[in-house]
Amino acid sequence: MVERRPVLTALSHLVLVLGVLIVAFPVWVTFVASTHSAEQIAQSRPLSLLPGTHFLDTYARALFGGMGEYGGMKAPVGRMMWVSFVSAMIIAVGKITISLLSAFAVVYFRFPLRQLCFWMIFVTLMLPVEVRIGPTYEVVSQLHLLNSYAGLTVPLIASATATFLFRQFFLTVPDELVEAARIDGAGPMRFFKDVLLPLSRTSIAALFVIQFIYGWNQYLWPLLVTTTEDMTPVVMGIKRLVAGEAYTEWNVVMATALLAMLPPALVVLLMQKWFVKGLVDSEK
Repeated sequence: MVERRPVLTALSHLVLVLGVLIVAFPVWVTFVASTHSAEQIAQSRPLSLLPGTHFLDTYARALFGGMGEYGGMKAPVGRMMWVSFVSAMIIAVGKITISLLSAFAVVYFRFPLRQLCFWMIFVTLMLPVEVRIGPTYEVVSQLHLLNSYAGLTVPLIASATATFLFRQFFLTVPDELVEAARIDGAGPMRFFKDVLLPLSRTSIAALFVIQFIYGWNQYLWPLLVTTTEDMTPVVMGIKRLVAGEAYTEWNVVMATALLAMLPPALVVLLMQKWFVKGLVDSEK
């Protein structure tokens, strides 16, 4: 039985409130800056913590592009967000699909060197994209995949972590369930579709959230394989908006940063229940 002490309860709430303030304050400052004009931000020291009156102007210019306050055309962030969204979806769905099938093969099929194949997959955990980025770029370039969704996503799709997690989950499925499916005449793919996939829903949901955010936040790899504006993801777009202290429209930069936060935040909020359940179930 957990003993309730008012002092400890108040202390825990105080820590939670401080944590929320530490996380929320930079987001509030970003929002406030996005509602002022670039000139107001440049002249105000320190920046006001109250919202300004340029909310609609700034966000319209960030989303749809146009002439900036200091001259020069701004690329539309809407297109960048679409590129990031498509890339993140392909990476998340592709990683989950390949990991499910590879874990299914490793656990339920008997073939020579099965354990060696699994450990070869597992060893790739020590080879992140940054380590193999030169050879990977060479392959993508020779296949003429630069400035394409395939070039942005295919090298990032394989995931040893997800394969390992699904393998561990499949090992917990009782053998009696496999035997029952076999007696009912279910083949391997029917067993996979009708039994394993429904049992793996929470793990799939948790991995989808993690992999979507991973794909959305990619910066280094898109920096190498994209050179055109129509294939620029939003994380790169934020960096390109910063054009030196004197000519940077910080209100547009802050609006773009807030817009870039929205899709990952929505994915986490909408799938929060499944995400937590998937993480808890995977630890059992």
